[in-house]
Amino acid sequence: MTRLKFAVVGDNCIDRFGPPLSKSLVGGNAVNVAVQLARLGHASFYFGAVGEDAAGHRTGATLTANGVDVTYLRKRPGITAYTDIEITPSGERIFVHEDFGACTGYRPDDADIAVLKTMDHVHIGWLDDGGALRQALTAASVSVSQDISVNADPSNLGTAGLSIVFASAGDGRGAADALLHKLLEDGARLAVVTRGSNGSVAGDGHERVAVCSLAVPIVDTTGAGDSFIAGFLGARIAKRPLSECLLSGRDHAALTCTHVGGFPQEPQPL
Repeated sequence: MTRLKFAVVGDNCIDRFGPPLSKSLVGGNAVNVAVQLARLGHASFYFGAVGEDAAGHRTGATLTANGVDVTYLRKRPGITAYTDIEITPSGERIFVHEDFGACTGYRPDDADIAVLKTMDHVHIGWLDDGGALRQALTAASVSVSQDISVNADPSNLGTAGLSIVFASAGDGRGAADALLHKLLEDGARLAVVTRGSNGSVAGDGHERVAVCSLAVPIVDTTGAGDSFIAGFLGARIAKRPLSECLLSGRDHAALTCTHVGGFPQEPQPL
């Protein structure tokens, strides 16, 4: 396997699972992707911010324990972000409340951006910067992807110049193809759309590939989409065929559904 250098920029949080679990775990889109890339054997760097609190220390320690480089993790005033989650009997998760805490207003500085430009690939999660980082990196011809499903504010979203854009269309097949077409029309070079139980589809305007989902006993779907992104990116940046990239994403997402949280870790009580 080719060992690649990935950077993941954006959100982190403490996922607080309500009863009957009543436990908390470290998570967040960007953190989950960074950890999963490290678990795949790649050099993984996390760029983001935590609060000057116990939760911030826990987040940094968990990233380090999972092989992620936290040189560029900042501590900022305020609390570390958290998300309150309920899990349905079928394993689906419901976000009850989110507080982005120290993630709000975080921006990579010029020195950070200089480092990001040396990476094989940069993935952006939740980031409320009006698209500034995406624009700076794509203007420098850096390979960049973004998950537009984790940020609902249109001012922070955009696909122009992205090497890869990730999105979710739920279970709808027709809706996925329509979204795929729109993302490419808006300027992404490659669009990847997940379709829940109907699998996923990817295309670049010339090639379109779809794969079905993988049936596994579902414990919790938290972080499954993030694991999909990591599996897909590891294969894509290594120049594997598009079908293999989708299968890699699918298989890593399925594995994540078999345990609580975005990656295996020791939970803490609420």
